[in-house]
Amino acid sequence: MDKVGSGILYLCTTPIGNLEDITLRVLRVLNEVDYIAAEDTRHTLKLLNHYNISKPLISYHEHSRREKSMEIIALLKAGKNVAYCSDAGMPGISDPGAELIRLARDEGIQATLLPGPSASLTALVLSGLPTDRFVFEGFLPRDKKERAKRLEQLAREDRTIILYEAPHRIRQTLKDLYRQLGDRRISIVREITKLYEEVISMGLEEAAVYYDDNTPRGEFVLVLEGCRPEAGLEEGNSDYAGMSIEDHIRRYMETGLSKMEAVKRTARDRGLPKSEVYAVSIDMTDKNQ
Repeated sequence: MDKVGSGILYLCTTPIGNLEDITLRVLRVLNEVDYIAAEDTRHTLKLLNHYNISKPLISYHEHSRREKSMEIIALLKAGKNVAYCSDAGMPGISDPGAELIRLARDEGIQATLLPGPSASLTALVLSGLPTDRFVFEGFLPRDKKERAKRLEQLAREDRTIILYEAPHRIRQTLKDLYRQLGDRRISIVREITKLYEEVISMGLEEAAVYYDDNTPRGEFVLVLEGCRPEAGLEEGNSDYAGMSIEDHIRRYMETGLSKMEAVKRTARDRGLPKSEVYAVSIDMTDKNQ
């Protein structure tokens, strides 16, 4: 139960680009609260100045959240109302506000969300890919081993997949996605609600090389088609359904086949070009050697 006399933590959804995409309720609350906590005070200050709002700001980012969380909780316990704003979009989604929300709940402090723009859902709708079932993955791990493991899991995901990526990592991420997931539809959505909003839809094979010749700009949302049942698997190789390409190759190698023969059979099972499957096999450790 919420503590009597404590303040309220207002989670304020802010524009993801166009400053007009803010609700009247958010503006009212930002005018009424005692403090505003922000992931980036400079970023939030631009929004506040645009709407002539002046309030004490608390910097709450990835590196200060432990210390600042206790400061904000203390203010709330003292009866002060605090608004939290992420850099853009929905608080708590791929931003440090998630920890503050959890702490407020643990302390029995009321937290309420003021709905508004979401980059992930906006990109999903714009993509033209299925919206009835989807999964939000946020940013892929940067560690190579963790990243490879996560991509293996995503290779078996049959729902539409939503990812975030920064411009300086987009090239490598698209290549990694194609290498592990094979060719499937992808929509690359950037600069959502801004002047240069762009949605590019293509196959992952084409997307993997697209930014070799085009300079990536802005923040990206990647919307990927889920895995499709492969014709070969449906025609008698159901044991491989839901298996990553790498594990599929290994399964054949465990029977005593050479890697090249395993690649050929995997490509045949899945109805994929042999070159595509071979590309996945390059970094594998050949257990039979």
